[in-house]
Amino acid sequence: MEGFAETEGDVCPDCKAGPSPENACVGVGMPIQMWHTPDCPQWTIMQIGWEAGSRRIKEQDTWAKEVFPAAHERLRRAAATIEPGTPTQPFIEALTELVQAQAGTTGFVGLHQWVEILERHFPPELPDPDHTTE
Repeated sequence: MEGFAETEGDVCPDCKAGPSPENACVGVGMPIQMWHTPDCPQWTIMQIGWEAGSRRIKEQDTWAKEVFPAAHERLRRAAATIEPGTPTQPFIEALTELVQAQAGTTGFVGLHQWVEILERHFPPELPDPDHTTE
């Protein structure tokens, strides 16, 4: 059989399947795998779980895309009410910028963007080689 890896795995307690081009091989933990026949009850339950999980993720994503603009606007309005120069100002500005960056993506804000924003609002304290500050 070309393209078919006949690797061993645990035997499914329901269908007792083994390596075969007709059967499905599922990783159940590294390096353990288990084979299932197409009509295996465990395999059917796994597929139902995967489909339900995928549907939940799509529903959550749709909901978040609908709600995000209004929540973002509420954050911007709340941030605008904070007096400039307060100790909380860098936190508010960083959060607002991070949320704005998220609004401009279709997924997650990358780590490099997080770091750029945090570095801008919370710059590192550089050493004072001339000891001009106390």
